[in-house]
Amino acid sequence: MHAALDVLERGGIVAHATETCYGLACDIANPDAVALLFSVKRRPLDQPVSALFPSIAEAKRYVEWPAQAEALAKNLPGPLTLILHLRTDSPHPLFPTPNGGATIGVRVSSHPVAQALVERFGRPLTTTSANIHGNPSPYSEEEILEQYSAREPSPDLLLSSGTLPHILPSTVVNIAGEKAAILRHGPLKLR
Repeated sequence: MHAALDVLERGGIVAHATETCYGLACDIANPDAVALLFSVKRRPLDQPVSALFPSIAEAKRYVEWPAQAEALAKNLPGPLTLILHLRTDSPHPLFPTPNGGATIGVRVSSHPVAQALVERFGRPLTTTSANIHGNPSPYSEEEILEQYSAREPSPDLLLSSGTLPHILPSTVVNIAGEKAAILRHGPLKLR
């Protein structure tokens, strides 16, 4: 864990387990780290990443938290992403893309590795699947290594948690619009 925290402090990328698949973490308050993450994933700049928080209380310091978010928060921690407006008075600006953004996906993980990483880092981290854009989400160290073999840049560090069960990516609910909308159905079934 100490090596992972050192990588994150230096603006690097760490691959780690989540409750769904392996994900990539970097300091989401560091636009250079976020730019590196987008380069590693080969992710289009118009597709923001979400933020991993250690708790709902911490997330509320960074995002506007309407009643709809409070109602859905009973499903956190877990495989749920809530898209909310960023606050202008947050402790640090967050960068869902290297150029910023007005909204961000909020995650609170139920996986002990992801949870320990964000708690010990002391600031929000990115949370996005560890695949190269367009490739399948990885559920093992081998799948990550295969996707990134002979490709640069690649994640700086992989925290191995063995092979994870194949669980769908998180359910995504956009609460930043006029009406809440489910953008992606995942393991959490909402109506």
